[in-house]
Amino acid sequence: MSTPDAFKVTSPVNRLHGEMPRIGIRPTIDGRRRGVRESLEVQTMNMAKAAAELISSNLRYPNGMPVECVIADQTIGGAAEAAMCAEKFKNSNVMVTLTVTPCWCYGSETMDMDPLTQKAVWGFNGTERPGAVYLAAVLAAHAQKGLPAFGIYGHDVQDAADTTIPADVSEKILRFARAGIAAATLRGKSYLSMGSVAMGIAGSIVDPEFFEDYFNMRCISVDMSEFIRRVNENIYDPEEFERAMAWIKANCKQYEDIYNGKDGKTPEQQQAIWEYVAKMVIIARDLMIGNPKLAELGFGEEALGHNAIAAGFQGQRQWTDHMPNGDFMETILNSSFDWNGIREAFVVATENDALNGLAMLFGHLLTGTASGFSDVRTYWSPEAVKKATGFDLDVPGMIHLINSGATTMDATGRQSADGKPAMKPFWEISADEAKACLDATSWVPANLGYFRGGGFSSRFLTRGGMPVTMSRINLVKGLGPVLQIAEGYTYEPPKEIHDQLDKRTDPGWPTTWFVPNLTGEGAFKDVYSVMANWGANHGAFNYGHIGADLITMAAMLRIPVCMHNVPEDQIFRPNAWAAFGMDKEGADYRACANFGPLYR
Repeated sequence: MSTPDAFKVTSPVNRLHGEMPRIGIRPTIDGRRRGVRESLEVQTMNMAKAAAELISSNLRYPNGMPVECVIADQTIGGAAEAAMCAEKFKNSNVMVTLTVTPCWCYGSETMDMDPLTQKAVWGFNGTERPGAVYLAAVLAAHAQKGLPAFGIYGHDVQDAADTTIPADVSEKILRFARAGIAAATLRGKSYLSMGSVAMGIAGSIVDPEFFEDYFNMRCISVDMSEFIRRVNENIYDPEEFERAMAWIKANCKQYEDIYNGKDGKTPEQQQAIWEYVAKMVIIARDLMIGNPKLAELGFGEEALGHNAIAAGFQGQRQWTDHMPNGDFMETILNSSFDWNGIREAFVVATENDALNGLAMLFGHLLTGTASGFSDVRTYWSPEAVKKATGFDLDVPGMIHLINSGATTMDATGRQSADGKPAMKPFWEISADEAKACLDATSWVPANLGYFRGGGFSSRFLTRGGMPVTMSRINLVKGLGPVLQIAEGYTYEPPKEIHDQLDKRTDPGWPTTWFVPNLTGEGAFKDVYSVMANWGANHGAFNYGHIGADLITMAAMLRIPVCMHNVPEDQIFRPNAWAAFGMDKEGADYRACANFGPLYR
């Protein structure tokens, strides 16, 4: 039986070392006293307070804590006050700044000069004072100094006494804040490779310089033999292990062995594998974030972990030819719940595909939700579906996202928002929803032809109708990183049709049928073109249409977007990007190349 707290929402906690990044609000003002400055003090500071309230009341860190804002102690009219503000922000772990003003200010004297902060400027659209003039001037100063900033300017003129934030301004402030916090959260964290390169997959050839230059992250590598050592030497919490086994028995349904026939594992062997994979979950998590319980057990070094915000497990083949595969471990960690309760999902990439792990991480940081990991397996045209099943597909084609049983259980779609299938941040997930995800998942004994050491792969079908965004980072020699984005929806064909198609592929793995939004042009001319233009064998997916947020975040990190179907009116990049030509996507490439990685 599961423990009473197994489906209790855990309290928000920062499980990594280092303070969470804060957003600094910079109220800038016309420095001329004896009337001008004095007349603007209240309005300027109220703008700052309104922006801070907008952000803190709408946004949370992925750990569930509200995003914190820090407002300068006084309005900034010149270089001295700018320095005072910078000092306060330095001591407050501010990594993202929003400058606000209703009036003319002295741009180069009042601007944020920190080369590492993400910057935006909101200039009030009013007629009484030249806030728009300042906005244009200070954005020009940012561009001239090589410090890209996002410009925010309301579409419609407001009265000077109007204290509301227009909807279009709110949207841009929140998009900037979400992306800025996500980008800043990466700084100082680790990517943990558990193992090395899986089966020659290029994405699992981890490039430390890329992580260092673009994200200020360090790459840590631990051999997979560390799992064996910790199991053999009992370097894990025995009480948690017992709790895990009780939870597994109560909630994880073992499916029939559909692969192995008489050559399959015996019930006794299967039980031993369940115990081993449960220990693998605990050990992998401890490797990522540490565990104070280990210090109590006499393992002080192991208790510290590696401050890993994301990780990957090689598995194939050296591990899986002999030991249980990593599917259960990856699924549990990537899900928003386990035997300890409903909590923030981890990010663990199958086959140590770090580039897909980064896409998973970006999506998680932007949404707070769990991230899916899949093979981008097969394009099914309506004609092919008709030939295979006799069924007339009512969508223009679909992409079969399927993986070796390591996809988050949140992707079952058994959570709901406004009565529709959803994947929610952990603090919004109910006990019933977590249990429903588990009930929709069964665990298939591994195909011993591929996984000689056994293991268990999750098996489920994602509910249809969820808005999702698929993404992926690729590295191109001579160019660097590029980001791919495809917004669309999950699709659920009739069960008998799914079963027929699934049996042709792999009926023991989890399936998400994905239908991208089409534009009729380029990579989104049709569903086939999306599949044909995808740059690698894996893709990450997250709940919601978050392509615009991904584009903003990518610009902050100087990663050009090579493929997306985001409506043009939602694209928000730094103002300086306009100086690189009128073709927005080409300009993105040129701007990213010009400004270069943030930390190099």
